[in-house]
Amino acid sequence: MHEVKGKDGVGAVMDSMELERQRGITIQSAATYTMWKGMNINIIDTPGHVDFTIEVERSLRVLDGAVLVLCAVGGVQCQTMTVNRQMKRYNVPFITFINKLDRQGCSPFRALQQMRTKLNHNAAFTQIPIGLEGNFSGIIDLIEERAIYFDGSFGQIIRYEDIPPENRMEANDRRQELVECVANADEHLGELFLEEKVPTVADLKAAIRRATITRCFTPVLVGSALKNKGVQPLLDAVLDYLPDPSEVHNYAIFNEEDTGESKKILMSSARDDSEPFVGLAYKLEAGRFGQLTYVRVYQGALKKGEYIYNSRTARKVRVQRLVRLHADMMEDVDEVYAGDICALFGIDCASGDTFTARTTANLSMESIHVPDPVISVAIKPTNKNDLDKFSKGINRFTREDPTFKVHYEPESRETIVSGMGELHLEIYAQRLEREYNCSCVMGKPKVAFRETISSPVSFEFTHKKQSGGAGQYGKVTGVLEPLPPEHYTKLEFLDKTVGTNVPKQFVPAVEKGFLEACEKGPLTGHKISGVRFVLEDGAHHMVDSNEISFIRAGEGALKQAMDKANVCVVEPIMSVEVVAPVEFQGVVIAGINRRHGVITGQDGAEGYFILYADVPLNEMFGYSTELRSCTEGKGEYTMEYCRYQPCLPSSQEELINKYLEATGQLPAKKGKAKS
Repeated sequence: MHEVKGKDGVGAVMDSMELERQRGITIQSAATYTMWKGMNINIIDTPGHVDFTIEVERSLRVLDGAVLVLCAVGGVQCQTMTVNRQMKRYNVPFITFINKLDRQGCSPFRALQQMRTKLNHNAAFTQIPIGLEGNFSGIIDLIEERAIYFDGSFGQIIRYEDIPPENRMEANDRRQELVECVANADEHLGELFLEEKVPTVADLKAAIRRATITRCFTPVLVGSALKNKGVQPLLDAVLDYLPDPSEVHNYAIFNEEDTGESKKILMSSARDDSEPFVGLAYKLEAGRFGQLTYVRVYQGALKKGEYIYNSRTARKVRVQRLVRLHADMMEDVDEVYAGDICALFGIDCASGDTFTARTTANLSMESIHVPDPVISVAIKPTNKNDLDKFSKGINRFTREDPTFKVHYEPESRETIVSGMGELHLEIYAQRLEREYNCSCVMGKPKVAFRETISSPVSFEFTHKKQSGGAGQYGKVTGVLEPLPPEHYTKLEFLDKTVGTNVPKQFVPAVEKGFLEACEKGPLTGHKISGVRFVLEDGAHHMVDSNEISFIRAGEGALKQAMDKANVCVVEPIMSVEVVAPVEFQGVVIAGINRRHGVITGQDGAEGYFILYADVPLNEMFGYSTELRSCTEGKGEYTMEYCRYQPCLPSSQEELINKYLEATGQLPAKKGKAKS
């Protein structure tokens, strides 16, 4: 295996991005491969943080098996539960590796217990450690019943010995437990167990393999990656228990053009070119040489220089360069076969596209599940001249990462980016600065407040302007009425004039003036909405009346009515749905109440409860972080726009004061009170 750097301040080889080394976390998934005992293993290293869920999601989509790495100190954490759900979604069999056995306070037995209780897995140790923390010296293989020690500076020399006498008792108990757990999941071993026969090593390994591939059992291995202890047995276990491509049934969907029906077709995993090529582009990355497309080959072979078809766009592309990857190092190859993971250069496509050879043009692999973004912030470059770099970077990130969404809000003139969490967006802002030399400012997105009136007001307005030659004259009278609450976002214009006091050709001009004046309200400068302008009567002048006069008359009439009316500010209310474990019910409800939310209902299932509430959008900023921290990361929420309703008097006063300060009508407060 290639060398993996440990705690020396450089970080792992797979974390090739400078930002990953600085923070000591994985941000992007990286692909590599290794030869072990004559077998080729393709490996993808994925992030463990909740914010980078999509990386795990798309890697699990293309892999046949997984190694779930648990920390012996932390045990099953919130992200473990998310990953567990994803493995279930794609039906990926996995083995578990409990790492960091040399750390203070580690307990692999507690981690196993949590796997059984929190994740409901039928799991058992296939190895147990000899000594823990500082005394961790080797591991005991329960299947072969022997002790394994790792000598040499990198633990590369393996030494097999008998089980030490002090560990023999425990090893026997744990082996018995292992046989029982596997017997529950595998019929063949279950029969041997009931006949009270002792299974041979080969029987046991075959049973574990069958049970693991059907996801009925999870073997648990132990070790310490930092000291390279337990890594070789882990690679053996990958070969022994995880499926090879021929044992996994991958299906493609065949869309028939005439009938529009779709049926599933089983992919052939033979490593030759007898079947036509089918591959899935599961990840894009902008490398030094243009766009790099990661592809998992599901069927057939792909050779350099061949033409392949993108089944979504029906475009033909040529494979100019084919590489295999080890983190950011590449190795050119001439051909790849079913089961391989490779990368192509300079191919324009999107994440989740299927590539096929021409004969199977209508095949498409099932797509990747993309979770909805949970947090939005406003972002803009610090320097106006960096706008082209900014848009270039943002474009690239949205192509690479389907959970990173961008839209422009014309009303507040802001670019809003949405993602899976604050860390996710912060990392992208830092990458813009590092990779595109464009520093950005992130802030709370502006909320679309509106102004409306609470009772009808009448108006009578005359617009007169006399200068040399023809002047301007227009008079309108009528009523401004509030609309019912469900139409708070609409503006209506009603013409009730009779006769020719206001000539018909000038009525649209009055409406235009009314709509123009609604762009900015008198109270906080937000748009006016939720009102109906009823034109009842007016007057005109034979010579001086023209279109512009009535536009101005309509504007003036609205302003006059708004000055007389009782104006209130309305804000968007979101209907929020929070899902969290039952034990955090009190904290979550308190959090919603603190944000002025109104709880509309709740129900529960299997230890989780769902809370429905209506919360003002202005109060929801930063909620995802708060929810994660108060529910140990297990809570999640979704929200969607519900309606507008009048905001609290305190919020309204704050908005008015901010507007007056911004327009210079009120001296800005000095000192701490300014915030």
